[in-house]
Amino acid sequence: MNTIRALQLNEYGGPQSIGVASIDAPSPAPGQVLVRVHAAGINGLDWKVREGYVRDVFPLDLPTVLGIELAGTVEAVGEGVTALKVGDRVMGPRGGLGAYADLVAVDEAILSRIPPSMNFVEAAALPVAAIAAWQSLHHAGPIRAGQRILIHGAAGGVGGFAVQFARRAGAEVFATARAAHRDEVLALGADHVIAYDQEDFEQTVANIDLVLDYVGGEVLDRSWSVLADDGAIVSSASPAIASTAPAGRRGLWFVNTPDAARLETIANEVADGQLRSRIAATVPFDDLPAAIERNRTASQPGKTVVDFSL
Repeated sequence: MNTIRALQLNEYGGPQSIGVASIDAPSPAPGQVLVRVHAAGINGLDWKVREGYVRDVFPLDLPTVLGIELAGTVEAVGEGVTALKVGDRVMGPRGGLGAYADLVAVDEAILSRIPPSMNFVEAAALPVAAIAAWQSLHHAGPIRAGQRILIHGAAGGVGGFAVQFARRAGAEVFATARAAHRDEVLALGADHVIAYDQEDFEQTVANIDLVLDYVGGEVLDRSWSVLADDGAIVSSASPAIASTAPAGRRGLWFVNTPDAARLETIANEVADGQLRSRIAATVPFDDLPAAIERNRTASQPGKTVVDFSL
């Protein structure tokens, strides 16, 4: 059997616990296609899985291949596949882990076609960030014009899309970001940007209807004080939010689910210039362990993408 490159998690821990390995190439099962991966997005979940922070929520048999989103070309199709064919350019979530590999078998139903004018690196930045932003924004209920929404981590990949979607919905958008990223977040559509490295957001905002927490930790803890009486916090960073919320407060943990139709719509809007997608850096495959660690330690505007051709 042929072997391929993959970024493998060997044990829970720091950067040294992952490394490039040779693994057996997969074959598509019924309903799957085999994708030749050209680019993949780097996400905070990569280092959270690496360090074991979500092992109770997502138990794994180690070693395992990391990576949760990809863009590439269909190389083979499994039995029952009808919508995609060999040669199609596709993007999507992995539907679990395993995107950091040269070949990946993916369910046909969760993949979307890449717009003709979009390259693989641009496409790989979209599946997780864009869909997570859309779904988390609506997770607590419909968005009404005039709602006051606070977005933590607004300069990141998910936060940047959330700002744009909230603005489109007619909300008054408050956002936290580093001072260095203020102008970028304002350009995305935020009405107010609080520079968290210069001021405390709870001294500036109040009566917030919805908090989108993409940061967690003490940022979440401090957010309860700015919430309106009937408001809610939706967090992608704190699985225990519902059980740790103060009495009488509504806290919801959000988990992204694939939505191929929505992703294709958003990708076309990005390609047409109606939405902005920001790529902070493009890295080669061998730099993946270091790039995942930088995602943990450094704040960057937009997404980092690994280009398999570099």
